[in-house]
Amino acid sequence: MAEQTAHADTRTKDGGKPDAAVVRDALGVGVAVGLSGFAFGVTSAGSGLTLLQTCALSLLVFTGASQFALVGALAAGGNPFTAAAGAFFLGVRNAFYGLRLSQLLALPRAVRPFAAQWVIDETAAVALAQPTRRSARIGFTVTGLTLYVLWNLTTLLGAAGAEAIGDTDAWGLDAAGPAVFLALLAPMLRTTTERAVAGLAVVLGIGLLPVLPAGVPVLVAALAAPAVLWAGGRRGGRTTDVKPADDESGDDR
Repeated sequence: MAEQTAHADTRTKDGGKPDAAVVRDALGVGVAVGLSGFAFGVTSAGSGLTLLQTCALSLLVFTGASQFALVGALAAGGNPFTAAAGAFFLGVRNAFYGLRLSQLLALPRAVRPFAAQWVIDETAAVALAQPTRRSARIGFTVTGLTLYVLWNLTTLLGAAGAEAIGDTDAWGLDAAGPAVFLALLAPMLRTTTERAVAGLAVVLGIGLLPVLPAGVPVLVAALAAPAVLWAGGRRGGRTTDVKPADDESGDDR
C-alpha cells in the first residue's frame, strides 16, 4: 500500500495529475458528447441517407459539426458537392488542432495516421488541458476511444430507430440535430468576439436561406470570423492612434 501511494505521488511531483483523475475527466467528456451521436443518426436518416451511409459517415468522417452540416444541407435539398464543401471547411479546424497535438503528444510515426482520426474538438481540449505529456496522451486516448465507440454506437441506434418510426418530421425529430449542435456550441462562446462571430454567422446563415441554394449559406456564414476579426483590428488600431491629451499639451512653452 505504501509503495502504491509513493508511486502515485511521483506522478504529481512534476506538476502532473494522477492517471485516475485524467481518465475520469476524459470519460466524462467522451460519454457526454458520445451520446449525441443518437441525434446525428436520427437527423441523417431523416435527410434520406441509408443506415449504411449514416454509419459510414460516423466511422470515416467522425467530426460532429461537419456531419451535421452535411446531412442538414442534403435534407434541405442542397447539391451534394456544396454540402460536402461546407462540411470540409468546418472540418479544416481539426488540421490546426493536429499541428499542436503532434508536438504535445509526440506519438510514434506508425501511430500518427490512426491517432489523426481522433483529432477533434473534444480530444484536443482534454489533451491540451493537461500539464504533462503523459497525462495529455492518456486524456487524448481515453477521450478518443470512448467518444469514437459511443458516437458510432449511438449513430447506429439513432438511424435504426428513425427508420423504424418512419417520418421523422412528423415527430419533430428533424430538430434534434440543430438542437444538440447549439447545446454543444453555446458553452464555448465565452468572449465578446466569439459571441459576435456566432451572432453574425447566424444572421448570414438564416438571412441567406431564402435566396441561396441549400448548403451555400453555411459557406457564406464562415466569413463571419474574418469579418469580426477585421472589424476588431480596425477598432483596436484607431484606439492606439489616439494620443493622450496630456501628451499633446506637454510642451515647454
